[in-house]
Amino acid sequence: MSSLNLDDFSDLIERPDGGVRRDAEARRERQVVPPGSLGRLDDLGEWLSAAQSAVPVRPVERPRVVLFAGDHKVAELGVSARPAGSAGQLVREVLEGGRPVSVLARRLGVPVRVVDMALDCDPQSLPAEVVRHRVRRGGGRIDVEDALTPEEAEAAFRAGVAVADEEADSGTDLVVLGDVSVGGTTAAGVLVAALCGTDASVVTGRGGLAIDDLAWMRKCAAIRDALRRARPVLGDQLQLLATVGGADLTAMTGFLLQSAVRKMPVLLDGVVSAACALVGQRIAFRAPDWWLAAHDSGEPGQAKALDRMALEPLLSHGVTVGEGAGGLLALPLVQAAAALAAELPERPAKSGTDTAEDAAADGSADTAGQA
Repeated sequence: MSSLNLDDFSDLIERPDGGVRRDAEARRERQVVPPGSLGRLDDLGEWLSAAQSAVPVRPVERPRVVLFAGDHKVAELGVSARPAGSAGQLVREVLEGGRPVSVLARRLGVPVRVVDMALDCDPQSLPAEVVRHRVRRGGGRIDVEDALTPEEAEAAFRAGVAVADEEADSGTDLVVLGDVSVGGTTAAGVLVAALCGTDASVVTGRGGLAIDDLAWMRKCAAIRDALRRARPVLGDQLQLLATVGGADLTAMTGFLLQSAVRKMPVLLDGVVSAACALVGQRIAFRAPDWWLAAHDSGEPGQAKALDRMALEPLLSHGVTVGEGAGGLLALPLVQAAAALAAELPERPAKSGTDTAEDAAADGSADTAGQA
């Protein structure tokens, strides 16, 4: 029997400080630019203040991209435009600087961390720091078998918790969370459909490389079959992840929950991180208050999950590549919100003479009105 009690997260996770947020709102009302004129940037700045328990808000100076990686055996069914077991090559390209997330991270000066949880490749082919949390090589084919054993699921969840602690302890002040996977969007679709009580067709998207109609039908069938296996275990979130998730998705869920415990804000990248967040919400209902949806990837499963959590994407640029790229595009927006909230000057306070004159004028106007 597992010694991991997920119910503890409901007690450990607090909401961002509401009193601080009210102070931030009051400060915003005193600034030279009228409240509301900066649109959603006002809300972002106030949210960050509450998350940091600081007024004025501190700048986001130590962000980090964290990518959990894994291969999903369901990709053997032809549900992805990439060949099954090829996520390891994507990881190598990320590390070598050849993926969109690598380019954006260089431009923005943000370090990228890749955590191998279940890549189907020789661990010797990757740096030791990348593979040290690996739970297994590849995951079970979720339409006919469990993705993980219960022991592997617990190990993966604990690994995600440990990575969140490592980031918080190192001073990371905001995480862009993404995945590097092949078949991961299929597993994510199953989780979203199961938790939202909907059919496979409602959550089945075309993935990062836009699969054709025939592959979409195969993916929809795989999600439908896995969904039948998921429904009986909906009451046990760890078992749900073991049945139809995978080591990377299980670790991401643990990471998200522990980030909320440590009061470390997270930008969710695409459908995989959104699905894990939805599982996290089932475990601890206050946890989504620590997360932002970076962008709309166009995946129907992501839209369904974000709607259920009442998270509105910051951007909508049609970026489907995954791997944290869309999340990184939203990062400058969050940093801009913090800078504006902290650095815009407040309106000069009225002098005592002006206040008295204003009061006298108001009194005269009232008298005139009564006459």
